[in-house]
Amino acid sequence: MVAEDVEQSAKSDKKKKRSFWLEFPLLVVVSLLLALLIKSFVVQAFYIPSESMENTLLVNDRVLVNKLVYYTRDIERGDVVVFSGVDSWKGEVEIPEPSNPVAAALQWVGTVFGVVPGEKDYIKRVIGVPGDVVKCCDVKKRVTVNGVPLEEKDYLYPDDDPSDEPFEIKVPEGRLWVMGDHRSVSYDSRKHQGDPGGGTIPAEQVIGRAFVIVWPFSRATTIPIPETFSQPALEAAGVIGTQAPLLLGFTGAVPLVLWRRRRLLKRL
Repeated sequence: MVAEDVEQSAKSDKKKKRSFWLEFPLLVVVSLLLALLIKSFVVQAFYIPSESMENTLLVNDRVLVNKLVYYTRDIERGDVVVFSGVDSWKGEVEIPEPSNPVAAALQWVGTVFGVVPGEKDYIKRVIGVPGDVVKCCDVKKRVTVNGVPLEEKDYLYPDDDPSDEPFEIKVPEGRLWVMGDHRSVSYDSRKHQGDPGGGTIPAEQVIGRAFVIVWPFSRATTIPIPETFSQPALEAAGVIGTQAPLLLGFTGAVPLVLWRRRRLLKRL
C-alpha cells in the first residue's frame, strides 16, 4: 500500500508540474492583456528619460499617469501632463530603433510597464490653457499669465530663470502652453514658437496627468498643483480674458433694456 501511495503521489506531482507549464503561457498572455487594458484606459506607468522636469522629476523616476481624470474635469494650469508628440516635437532623448522583432517586443512590454521611455512621449507642466496670455517676463523676471505673475520657486530648478528668452502668446482654443521645470535644458513650448500653433500643443494629444512618483521608493510622493496656480487673481484674469466679449455685451445690454422698459411704461 505504501509503495502504491508513493507512486500515485509521484504521478500527481508530475501532473501538477505539467499543468503549471501548460498554464504559464496563458497566465503571461492574460497578464499582458490586463496590463494593456489598464494602460489604455485607466493608469499607465511612464519612465522619465531626461532632465527637463528636474527637480520635480529626476531621470529614471517612474510616474503613474491618470488617463481618466480629464473625462471629469478640464486640464488645469499647473498640471504635470504626459502627451504624445508623434509627427510634431523632436525628442529630447534619442531612443535607438529595436534591432530585431524580439527587441521590439521587449521594448513594447517595457513601455507598457514604464520600464523604458516611450519614443515620442513628453512630460511637461501646463502653464497656459486656452484663452490665456502667457508672457515672459515682468520686471522681476517672472512668467505672467493674463498679467498675473507666477511665483515658481517651489518647483523651478534651483538658480534657473523662469525663461532664458522672451515670449508672448495667446493660447489658441484647444491648445496648451507647456514648460519643463528645469527651464535651462527643457525643449518645450518656447523652443517651438516657429511651429504651427506657436509652440502650443493640442489638448487632444494629452495622454493624462502624472499624479504620483512610484519609483524609486525613496522618492515616492504625489505630484500636486503648486499654490501659485491657485491665485484668485489668476482665475479672475482668466475669466475676464476668455469671457470678456460676453461680459461686455451683458453689461451694455442691461442699461438698454431698462431704458426701453421705461419708454414703454411712459406710453402706457
